[in-house]
Amino acid sequence: MGGDASKELTSEELLELERRTHFTKKEIRLWHKYFLKDCPSGNLGKEDFQLIYKQIFPNGNPAKFSKFIFSVFDADSSGSITFDEFIKALSVTTRGTLKQKLTWAFSLYDIDKDGKITRDEMINIVTAIFEMVGDKMEEKQETPASRVNVVFTVMDTNQDGYVTMDEFINGAMKDQWIVTALSLDLTGLPASVEP
Repeated sequence: MGGDASKELTSEELLELERRTHFTKKEIRLWHKYFLKDCPSGNLGKEDFQLIYKQIFPNGNPAKFSKFIFSVFDADSSGSITFDEFIKALSVTTRGTLKQKLTWAFSLYDIDKDGKITRDEMINIVTAIFEMVGDKMEEKQETPASRVNVVFTVMDTNQDGYVTMDEFINGAMKDQWIVTALSLDLTGLPASVEP
């Protein structure tokens, strides 16, 4: 699906995307239209993805964070994001259940994709978030390391030096502060588009 994204989506593709996302057929068509407008080739590259984040976060430096997000959106690690990958990730991050969002966020924080999050990986992501949002975080006089230390202490329940997906999800579901601290509305992208 989405191999030749320059054409309209077929009825079968629409049905499948509606089944696998939290969007209606009408919303999928509209997102597809906007995706093709920005990416006529049907593929969104890293540089274009970074430009989107620069527009969303003009007061910060989203370069590092957009690379991390890009790697999660690019589900097949092809080096570009197809419409299929885009709409599925957007669906989870904007309209998914808390558990779906946490599972997706875990894959973002697990930079090396080994099934566990180390303190350094979490610091890398939180640092990138701080850089992206710029002066908003400076007002709180908090550092990425100080935030991660608190979150990591709560999540690493067995104190083995890393957080598994179960620890990540359970910790965040038990404590709303953790969800906020991890900035889990991470994409910065809207849940819907207007015609």
